[in-house]
Amino acid sequence: MTEERPGTAGSAALWERDTQLAAAERAIDALCADAASSGSLLLLTGEAGLGKTALMAETRRIAERRNCTVWSARGGETLKSVPFNVVRQLLQPALLSLMPEEAREYLGDWYDIAGPALGISEPGDRMADPQGVCDGLVAAVRRLAKRDWPLVLLIDDAHWADQETLRWLAAFAERLDDLSVLVVVARRPDEATGDRADHLEAIARTAVGPVAALDALTPAAAAGLTRATLGPHADGPFCREVWAVTAGNPYETVELLAKVQDAGLAPVEASCGSLRELNNSARGGGLVARLQDLGLAATRFAQAAAILGSGIRVDLVARLATLGPNEAYRCANLLCTERILTEPDLTAGQVTDSELEFVHPLIATAVYDSIPDGMRTAMHGIAAQVVTESGQGAAAASHHLLHVYPDDDEELVDQLREAAREHQAVGAPDAARSCLERALLEPPRPESHAHVLYELGCVTLLTSPATTIGHLQTALALPGLEGALRVDAIVRLSQALLHNDQMEEAVRTVEEEATRHQPGPARMRLQGAQFMLECLHGGDAPAPGRSERLAELARPCTGRDNSERALLMLRGFDAMAHGENAEEVVEVCDRALVNGRLAPGLGWTDPEWGIELLLMLACSYAYTDRLDRAEALYNEALRAYEAAGWSGGHLSLAHAYVGLGHRRRGRLREAETSLRESLRLAERVGRGLPLYWSATCNLVDTLLARGHVQEAWTVAEQYGFAPPYPSTIVLPEPRAVRGRLLLAVGRTKEGINELEAAEKAATARGFHNPVLATWAVDLARALATEDPLRAATLASDARRHAERFGTDTAIGEALRCLASLETGQRAVRLAAQAVAYLEASPCQYEHAAARVEYGILARSVAEIQRGLTLAKSCGADGLVAQARDVLETGRGLR
Repeated sequence: MTEERPGTAGSAALWERDTQLAAAERAIDALCADAASSGSLLLLTGEAGLGKTALMAETRRIAERRNCTVWSARGGETLKSVPFNVVRQLLQPALLSLMPEEAREYLGDWYDIAGPALGISEPGDRMADPQGVCDGLVAAVRRLAKRDWPLVLLIDDAHWADQETLRWLAAFAERLDDLSVLVVVARRPDEATGDRADHLEAIARTAVGPVAALDALTPAAAAGLTRATLGPHADGPFCREVWAVTAGNPYETVELLAKVQDAGLAPVEASCGSLRELNNSARGGGLVARLQDLGLAATRFAQAAAILGSGIRVDLVARLATLGPNEAYRCANLLCTERILTEPDLTAGQVTDSELEFVHPLIATAVYDSIPDGMRTAMHGIAAQVVTESGQGAAAASHHLLHVYPDDDEELVDQLREAAREHQAVGAPDAARSCLERALLEPPRPESHAHVLYELGCVTLLTSPATTIGHLQTALALPGLEGALRVDAIVRLSQALLHNDQMEEAVRTVEEEATRHQPGPARMRLQGAQFMLECLHGGDAPAPGRSERLAELARPCTGRDNSERALLMLRGFDAMAHGENAEEVVEVCDRALVNGRLAPGLGWTDPEWGIELLLMLACSYAYTDRLDRAEALYNEALRAYEAAGWSGGHLSLAHAYVGLGHRRRGRLREAETSLRESLRLAERVGRGLPLYWSATCNLVDTLLARGHVQEAWTVAEQYGFAPPYPSTIVLPEPRAVRGRLLLAVGRTKEGINELEAAEKAATARGFHNPVLATWAVDLARALATEDPLRAATLASDARRHAERFGTDTAIGEALRCLASLETGQRAVRLAAQAVAYLEASPCQYEHAAARVEYGILARSVAEIQRGLTLAKSCGADGLVAQARDVLETGRGLR
């Protein structure tokens, strides 16, 4: 590069940055050209001092000249543990410029979900779902972006951004295709670790074009910058020494040249010996020495500002540094003159309204690192008090408390516990975990130690079951957890053991605790938890007499409290799965409701019992032909989770079971839509979990019903729908669905083996509901030619179980199977009976299939056409094609 000044009037640190500036200009031009254009993300990477911040500043100037709206934020080295710190910097100014009513109108349903994370509204009473908060932040920016187009987002020092912001940014970057926003991210390479590094990599993958990596200045560029700053008379040896001393680092070069000017040093070879000393004064120990030369008050002010890290108001710095207002004002101006802090907007009488920031992160780091360890720790403790007393709350102060040495301080333990609650309320469980882990180091007093462990176990339950087990087991072994709190800890421990694939220990834990209690609500809750775990277990046969004990325990229950209602729900599901009389199953389930609705405390977002119990209730209705009640519960769950902003596993399950309701009704298109959304959400939570199996299994089942066999096989292959199966129950039964899939793709022997495995598992558990366990009718059809005697036995058993169960769907499906094994008039009579039952059933796909089959056996054009009409309304394309083929052939029809 020649020794020419950059073409812009921007910072001297922009030398040799033409390529990056051109990319920014092209991106801004594309953004401004069309409000309907796709968004994009530019990524700048480079070591400290290579000009990332200067490029961001110049990008802002270019964007503002094009009348763009620009929002900016910066990560901080000491602020990585502060949740939502960077995204708050980015969005708060825009949101706080609105009236509260306007902000609520713009954010809509997301206001109560994302608002607390952004600090513009108070959190609710419940723990916020982190995924829901992330989705709410994405939705908030999308809505604001449409108002403020063309919008440019600048995020500097992203390697120091908090995990919650990076999670949001990764999700937002993936959705820029249909949103006209430019995002510019600057970061150092290889600085972050763990989840933060993973999020940064995900963000990098969305960047447009190659990553703009910054290099040090060449000797020629350093010479050009030197002569542009000091004058053309700067000689060659002096310019080369500037480059050598700074290693071509643009920030250090600019600072060094400023020091040369301040010192009045002539830019000639004779002055080269002074350059290294001047350069050292601009960083590290040299900066600290220069700071000390400014006086003790200025040093204390700078150190206090470094401790605070963000929100550096002069009044807060003054309190932390124990300076009077006038002295603090003087120090602020002095440090700005010395290019250590930015120029504040300070006037007499307005000191407390001013905010400062360090000119460059390197300066902030040098000042912070220069504070002796003991003094730094003490200052963080004082900063926590200052922040709390300023009204910012325990969560804001917790960043400082994490740095304080353990000192058996119960007040600090209480502050950290309160901060953890605040973090959970806004959707930052990782920050809550850090606070509680630090509280344990204090340590807490004996009377509160178990409570801290319990709270920590609750925070880690969904993210680290193994860690939760250790915390809760230790808490339960200590004095302090009594009454309802101890029972809740036992139930949560059993849930953690279940999620950690320790089913037997989970059951034993609640069973042993139940024996310690006298008959009453607590014991009944524990017994209910035990039976629920056993009902969910899809592995070996249950303990002998379990169903009988559950029936005996539930028999006198009237639903007077939630423990009784929970037992009734469990009894209803168990009876339904075993194929007991459907009317009696429904009567038991109805007793668990209050005026036909879920009781208070047993809602979808209530934590005491969890989602599994309520899904058992809804499925008991679904498989007893009470689809109206089942669908009302499924849709209530979906609305509850959407309203609460729970967009992780709970919402995935809700969509899966809404899809199951559509599938049972015969609304196959709607079922497929719901199930694909469920699978999309389940992918974000993680493969292998029961909710993932629920989404995949139901989607494969629905695609088979639609006749989309190849698509069903593709889904099964893509999402791992194959053995080994989960240890918990999945509806419909995965082995039966996979067996039917294998038959459909022509792998008959494998399909029969899978169905026989389903038979073995269902028989071991006593599951004889023919609608729930469809393996019997599928296996009978598959064996019709190979083993007709066994096929007939299976079909007869299915009819017997169906008649015992007593629903129109169960009896109709059993009769369809029997008809498929017969010939002549007997087949016609059985098919006609099947149609009669299924016509009264709410399951329209099965009714359509029975109509077509009956029409073919009876050679009736009218019946086939009726079946064809039903199949079309269901979206059963395979059945439609079959009916049309028969009608077009027309042989023997009348």
